[in-house]
Amino acid sequence: MEVLLVGRWLLTVAVLAALAIPIAARLFRWTPGRGIGLAPILAVAILTTVGYWVGRVSFGVDALAAGLLVLGVGSLAASIDLEAARRGSLAIADDAFPADRRTAGSAAVVFLCAFALVLAIRAADPAIAAVGGEKFLDYSLLRSLLRAETLPPLDPWFAGETVNYYYGGHLAAALMTILSGVPPAYAYNLALATVYACLIAAVFELARGIAADRIDADPETADRNADDPEATDRIATGAGVATAVAVGLASNLATVRSLLARVGSGATAEAEPFHYWDASRVIEGTINEFPFFAFLNGDLHAHMMGAPFLVLGAALAYAYWRTSESALRRRRLLVFGAIPVLGGTIAVVHTWDLATLFGILWLAVAFAPARPLTLFPVGDVLPTGDGPSIGDVPPDDGESGVGVGPPRSVLRTEVERTGGAIAVTVVAAGIAGVLAAPFLLGASSGQEPALVPPDQRSGLGGLLTVHGAFLAAFLAFLAGRLVGTGPRTTGGDRSPSAGCGSLLVGVAAVVASGLLAGVPAIAVVVPPLVLGWVALRADRGANFETVLIVGGAGLVGLVEIVHLAEQAGPGRLNTVFKTYFQVWTLWGIAVGVVLAELWSRGFRGVTAGRTARVRRSAATVLPKGRTLARALVALLVVSTLPYAALALDAHFDRHDVGTLDATAFVAIEHPEEAPAIAWIDEHATREDVLLEAPGTTRSPEGLARAAEPGMYTWRANPASSLTGIPTVAGWDHEVGYRGVEPYERRVTAVDRAYAGTTVERVRTLDAYDVTYVWVGPTERERYGEDVAFDHLEGVSVATETDRVTVYRVDQDALPG
Repeated sequence: MEVLLVGRWLLTVAVLAALAIPIAARLFRWTPGRGIGLAPILAVAILTTVGYWVGRVSFGVDALAAGLLVLGVGSLAASIDLEAARRGSLAIADDAFPADRRTAGSAAVVFLCAFALVLAIRAADPAIAAVGGEKFLDYSLLRSLLRAETLPPLDPWFAGETVNYYYGGHLAAALMTILSGVPPAYAYNLALATVYACLIAAVFELARGIAADRIDADPETADRNADDPEATDRIATGAGVATAVAVGLASNLATVRSLLARVGSGATAEAEPFHYWDASRVIEGTINEFPFFAFLNGDLHAHMMGAPFLVLGAALAYAYWRTSESALRRRRLLVFGAIPVLGGTIAVVHTWDLATLFGILWLAVAFAPARPLTLFPVGDVLPTGDGPSIGDVPPDDGESGVGVGPPRSVLRTEVERTGGAIAVTVVAAGIAGVLAAPFLLGASSGQEPALVPPDQRSGLGGLLTVHGAFLAAFLAFLAGRLVGTGPRTTGGDRSPSAGCGSLLVGVAAVVASGLLAGVPAIAVVVPPLVLGWVALRADRGANFETVLIVGGAGLVGLVEIVHLAEQAGPGRLNTVFKTYFQVWTLWGIAVGVVLAELWSRGFRGVTAGRTARVRRSAATVLPKGRTLARALVALLVVSTLPYAALALDAHFDRHDVGTLDATAFVAIEHPEEAPAIAWIDEHATREDVLLEAPGTTRSPEGLARAAEPGMYTWRANPASSLTGIPTVAGWDHEVGYRGVEPYERRVTAVDRAYAGTTVERVRTLDAYDVTYVWVGPTERERYGEDVAFDHLEGVSVATETDRVTVYRVDQDALPG
C-alpha cells in the first residue's frame, strides 16, 4: 500500500512539474536544461501563490482548482509560438521544452535521487517525535490547514485565533496532500522528501547554468571546446553535481575537526561518540544548521521549506542579470513582476528569506550589464544603446579597472550603479510588501532589532569551523579573478602583482584591525565581500556566482552587528539560525561553480575581459597546471563529507521502522493514549475546541502540582498536535507569537479548569467554547490523579481508555 502512496505522490509532483516546464523554459532558457530542474519548485510556487489568495475566500478544493487552472493556462501560454500566432497560425514554440533529453534527464535523476535519499531516511525513522525538533508544530500546522475552510487556518495551540506564524510551506504541502489523496500521516514525510528534492534539483539547474555561462564567456575555452561540443556540458554538469553535494550532503568542518582531534589525542584516548546534533551547535549561543542536518533531523519546518523558494528567487535575479539592456519589457517583468510576486509568497513561507531575496536582487541589478536606472522612465534620458551582454569583452580603456582612471569616474559608476540598484530594489520590495501585507499585518509582533553585545559575537574558531570550507574555495577563486587589475605597466597592460598585491595588503590590514579590535567576523566577512565586489565591478571574469558570494558574506557580517530580539530564542540564537541556513544555500550554489572551475581550469580560471598580455602575465603569478587546484578541491570534499557518511551510518544503525507513517509510533510507544487520539481525529471537527494541559512549565497561580510537561516532549499537547484540533493553550512557543501576558492568561485559565473551583471550571469551558476535555497522564501528573469532569452538568464521557478520558461538553447545558 505504501508503494502505491509514494507512486501517487510522485505522479502528482511529475504532473505539476510537467505543467511548469514551458514556463520554466521561458524564464530560464539560458540553462542547459532550459530550467527543467527549477520546474518542480516553480510549479509549487505558482500553486501556493494562487492557493493562498483564493484560500482567503475558500480553501481546499477550490483553492487547489484555481492553482491548477493558473498553472495550466500559464503552461499553455508559454508553449505557444508567438511569432506563429502573430501570423495567424498555432504552433508549439521550439524553446518551450528542453531540446536535449540528456540534460533534461539528468535534472530528473538528481530530483529522484534526492527524493529517494530523504524517503529512505524517513522510512527508517518516520515518527513526528516531539523531542529534538519542531515536528509537533509542523504536523499540527499541516493538519490544521487540511481542516481549514478559509485562510489563515486556526491555530492548533491557541484556540479561537488564527495561525500567527509563517505557514506557506505547510500550505503547499496541504495542497499537494489534497491533490494526491495521500493521508496526512504519510504526506508529512513525502512532503519533506519533496522539499529536499526541489531544493537539490533547483541548485543543480542554477549552478550548471551559471557554469555554462562562464565557459561561454571565455574565448579561450570556447575555442578549445569547439572541437568537443560536449566539454561545456561536462563542466556545467560537474558544477551542478558539485552544488548538489555542497547543498545537500556537505557539512561544516566540525566533524573533521573532531576526527582530527581524536587522531591527535592518540589511540588510547577515550573517543567521544559521534552524534549528528553536535555539528549544528558550533558557535556558542547560536544554531548553525546546514541542509543535510535539517533534513536528517526530519522537521518539516519553515526555514527548510523556504530554501527552494529562495533559490527560485536567485534564479529569477540571474535571469535579469542575463537579459540585455534593450529587452526592457522582460527586465521590468522580472524585477517588478515575477520577483515581487514570489516575494509576497516567500513572506508567508518563511518571512526571514524576504530580505535576503531582495538583497540578492539589489546585487544582481547593481552588477548586471544592464544599467539599473533604465528600468525607470527616467532611464530614457540616458545614452541609448544596448548594454553589454554576457561574454562581451569591455574595451581596455581603463574605465572599468580597479585603481584605473580618474577617481570621479569610479565614484560616479558606484553611485549610478549601486544607488540606482537601491532605488529599483526599494520599488520591487514595496510591491512585494503590498502583496504580503495581509499576512505581515497579522503576523507576530514583539520582534525588535538590537545591536549584538560584544560578549555574544562569534569567535574566530567557530566562524572558521562553520564557514572555513567555503572561504578557502572562494578566496582561491577570487584571487584568480583579480590578477591583472593593478596599475598599467610601460607596456600598456596592468601589473598583475602590483594591483592584486596592493588590494590584498589592504584587505589584510582591515582583517588584522578587526582581530585586534575583538571583532573576528571581519576576518571571515571582509575578504570575500571586498574581493568579490572588486572582481564584479572590475569585470574580472566574475559572474553571478560572485554575487552569491558577496551576498552570503554580507549576511554573515550582518548578524554580527544586529539581531532580532524576540521570544523565539535567547540573544541572537534565532537570527543566526535562520540567516546561516540562507548563507549555506547561497554559498552552496556558488561553491559548486567555483569548485568545478578550479578542477577544470585551475587557479587561473576564466580569462574573459583581459588582454592577451595580462593573461600571459597572470600565468607567471598563478600556479601553472591544475594539480594544486585539484588538491584543494579534493581536500574540501574530504573535509565536508564525513559528516554525511557518519550520520547516515548512525541513523540506519539506530532506526529500521520500515514505514512512512509519521504517526505509527503512537500506538507502539503510547498505547494508552493512541485510541483516544484516533477517536478525536475521527470525530472532532474544525469548529471544536480541545482542553488539555498546556505545553509549558509555567503555572502563574501555582495550580500545577508538577513542572511537566514543558516543551519538546510527547506529553506536551499530543492530542491537538496530532489532530489539528485547536487547544486552549498549547506549547510555550505561543509566547513568541502572542506575547507573555496573553499566553499566561490562557495557561491560568486552563489550570483553573483542571484544578480550580467548579465556577472557575465552567467559566473556562464557556469562555473558550470548549467542546472536548482531555484528561490523560500529563493532566493527572500536573493536576492530580483525581482530575475528573463528569460531575459537571453538561459534561459527559465521550470515550475512555485505561489512562485517558475524553469528555464531551454541551455548551448549552453548562450551568450558568
